[in-house]
Amino acid sequence: MATKIASKKAKQPTKKHPENFKSKLRRFLFKAFLWFLGLSFFSVILFKFVPVPFTPLMVMRVIENKFIGKEIYFSHDWEPIENISTNLQKAVIASEDGTFLVHYGFDFNAMQKAYKGNERGRRIKGGSTISQQTAKNVFLWQGRSYVRKGLEAYFTVLIELIWGKERIMEVYLNSIEMGDGIYGAQAATEHWYRKDASSLTPIQAAGIAAILPNPRKYSATSSSSYINRRKDKIVRVMRHIGKIRY
Repeated sequence: MATKIASKKAKQPTKKHPENFKSKLRRFLFKAFLWFLGLSFFSVILFKFVPVPFTPLMVMRVIENKFIGKEIYFSHDWEPIENISTNLQKAVIASEDGTFLVHYGFDFNAMQKAYKGNERGRRIKGGSTISQQTAKNVFLWQGRSYVRKGLEAYFTVLIELIWGKERIMEVYLNSIEMGDGIYGAQAATEHWYRKDASSLTPIQAAGIAAILPNPRKYSATSSSSYINRRKDKIVRVMRHIGKIRY
């Protein structure tokens, strides 16, 4: 009898040990990473050819206004870069990123100056290029964190490689905030000057570029003395840019 019982026990299948939690987590993170790579490449390739319909900032602004009970105003008209005055293209280069046409997504000198200035407690430009701003506006959320900055750098490299300078400028000028509820060059030109983006004069283009650091606070027309000084400086720099070659 004892022999039979032992024989039956020997035939029972051994139970498998539960899979280690760390192993499951690694597998999940690896799959998530592959999904992220695939989706990010797909979205960057898609928006090389397709107009960007909206950005995370646009959605956030609508939610903010809804939450505080403010009237929701939203104006966004996509225009090909051929229909946007070169004066505005020069103005944003003069104002936001003087080395845009020659750098590969990052201006390390500007980043170093910004870092040193922040260490001294001074409030100066953050050193972000037009490419970095475009990557942030189109693909990411607002705010400051190492995670977001890392993703911003990743998307900046992608759009520099896949889009090229002309497409980056086109998306930038069609997606950035240029007033309260105003997004893109065409909507901004209609709002501030009652005309098309193709017909902006140098001083009008400088007016739009001058308010970009805080477009909901400043006005491109009937401007404060601070904005007027920025306009004059931008126009002076624009004269030295010459013909834009992407």
